[in-house]
Amino acid sequence: MKKYVFTPGPVPVPNEVLVEMAKPIIHHRTAEFEDIVKKVRDGLKYIFQTEQEVFILASSGTGAMEGAVANTLCRGDKVLVVNGGKFGERWGKIARAYGLKVEEIMVEWGRAVDPKIIETKLNDDPSIKAVLLQASETSTGVMHPTDKVAEITNKRDDVILIVDGITGVGVFPLPFDKLGIDVLVGGSQKAFMLPPGLAFASMSEKAWKFNETSDLPKFYFNFKDYLKSAEKNTTPWTPAVTLTIGLAEVLRNFREEGLENLHKRHQNLSHATREAFKAIGLEIYTKDQHSTALTAAIAPPEIGAANVIKGLKENFGMTVAGGQDEAKGKIFRVSHIGYIDKSDTVAIIAAVESTLKKLGHKFELGAGVAKAIEILD
Repeated sequence: MKKYVFTPGPVPVPNEVLVEMAKPIIHHRTAEFEDIVKKVRDGLKYIFQTEQEVFILASSGTGAMEGAVANTLCRGDKVLVVNGGKFGERWGKIARAYGLKVEEIMVEWGRAVDPKIIETKLNDDPSIKAVLLQASETSTGVMHPTDKVAEITNKRDDVILIVDGITGVGVFPLPFDKLGIDVLVGGSQKAFMLPPGLAFASMSEKAWKFNETSDLPKFYFNFKDYLKSAEKNTTPWTPAVTLTIGLAEVLRNFREEGLENLHKRHQNLSHATREAFKAIGLEIYTKDQHSTALTAAIAPPEIGAANVIKGLKENFGMTVAGGQDEAKGKIFRVSHIGYIDKSDTVAIIAAVESTLKKLGHKFELGAGVAKAIEILD
């Protein structure tokens, strides 16, 4: 049976990228690899929409999140964490691991944070040094209002905005320089259509000023070392050579597609999937602004998400993600990132319909597929 991956990381990888990564390995301290790094540096700046350097880290996205904290803050600093899902929760865990004081804004799962709450917190407590936010909360399918939060932090010289864009960068507009984000991180196994193993991070001028006084421990993720190396088209430590070669091919393809088209593609696939699921009687878990990286659907309670996920895998070879913590057993998540196109989207919707029909869900068979095709066309 052919296998399909519809999880929000890892994601399917284009064939031409796999071919590039299958070529004989090259040494990373050579002019050949430096040329590849130069192309990757330029391509990442294009995707991040920044004039700042974008660092290439041999880690998962969580490594970049840790680096974002370690390179900007000091022992005992207070941070404001938006916790509206598993990855907002992770910001708090990282901050506490570094001895920071954490104040959390607890947001109902499926909801986006109200920027006014952040503004009030900052007004009431001038000791807060950073706001830690998800652009896209992958566990709930929510897109937080990064632009509105950036408007608030931009007015303050003593507060930085650190954003997890791991399922946001390359998916929807997150113009780093224009919005005034201070640290933005990404990951290879999301919109970048690669296997896991690379993370990306960029810092604003304001973030670099924070870096001058930061006293948190850092060695492997010392961004000063990455900046010095990047200027020489290399990395401070042994890079993930094969993944970097694949990244160069992905970024070349992204330039050909164009940034606006890249964002529009994810928007169209997301819109079609949500409306298709609604057409067959499913409720969408996300109540506020939807991230176009994925769709989180509530399984019929009498069926449960586990049975839907099992049916998709056993009968169609399709892997989707389940819910976590309070959403476990309630939702299944279908990704729109990676090497996924219109045909894949119609296929997963048809498979969901077939699976639900076999499990006894009452709806008009074909209604979801028809709605998706109508939108995609």
